[in-house]
Amino acid sequence: MSLTDVISVDVKSEYLKDRLPEEEGKFAFAYHIRIHNAGEQAVQLMYRHWLITDANGKTSEVSGPGVVGQQPVIEPGKSYQYSSGAILETPVGTMQGHYEMDDLQGNQFHVPIPVFGLAVPNLIN
Repeated sequence: MSLTDVISVDVKSEYLKDRLPEEEGKFAFAYHIRIHNAGEQAVQLMYRHWLITDANGKTSEVSGPGVVGQQPVIEPGKSYQYSSGAILETPVGTMQGHYEMDDLQGNQFHVPIPVFGLAVPNLIN
């Protein structure tokens, strides 16, 4: 079993209605991430890469070291949680990407972050 198989990523997103006035044509969303290490060795999150797509098909990429200013070590059987945000020009969009992680022996591997939605609630009935 590879290290990619023992790291799981769960995402919940929410619309932040009060963050930006809708008349400005921008929509703020938060996403809450839980990364769980079901493996037998510690791993460290080194780098993140996001692809953010709005309803018009406009994409932007966000990459950089760690998440929210940290490069956390996740011990076996433990989880790491954080929250961050994205601003879209449409009320609906998606995010997806991957984390680059290290097994602390210098072996790097990618953990995919499956596509998840960003949407203003009750927009589509």
